[in-house]
Amino acid sequence: MTPPRFQFLRRFARDTRGAVAIVEFAIMFPIFLTIFLSGVEMGMMTVRQTMMEHALDRSVRDLRIGLQEEVTHDTLRDRICGYAGLLPDCKNNLRLELRSSDMRAVATTLGDTPDCIDHSEDVNPVIAFNPGKRSEMMVMRACFVFSPVFPNIGFGFSAQKNGAGDIALYATTAFVNEPS
Repeated sequence: MTPPRFQFLRRFARDTRGAVAIVEFAIMFPIFLTIFLSGVEMGMMTVRQTMMEHALDRSVRDLRIGLQEEVTHDTLRDRICGYAGLLPDCKNNLRLELRSSDMRAVATTLGDTPDCIDHSEDVNPVIAFNPGKRSEMMVMRACFVFSPVFPNIGFGFSAQKNGAGDIALYATTAFVNEPS
């Protein structure tokens, strides 16, 4: 005979009402979990994209009005990373392209493929960085790479990745250097 304190477990094990719900749960739970985790991944990606664009705009403003005297890839990258607080390991994951442009050919100035960092390659030189002259139109593109939060589920699994498994975010801006 079962002690009275364990009789409820025995009744629970014999009861078949609602047994089908466990099958429905087993089928539907992974679907809802994937949707939820994809939403978290997209939210993190949107925050990073917004922070990168905001930092790029503020840095370009500083560049335009002359607050930044020496313009190199590293100094501009450091300024952007200073403005963008939520970009993980920003200085090692952000690459900039800066080129002078003709007003009628802005779309073709930078080319189709952004210059991004690929941590799977040994050498990643900066390809195009020309600070330009006074009163010259400039086009800048920033590429930030990051590892997805959930790389094997939902959006993190289906997103286009580079050789190291990182996802790239891009932001582009155009400005005119102030005349002297």
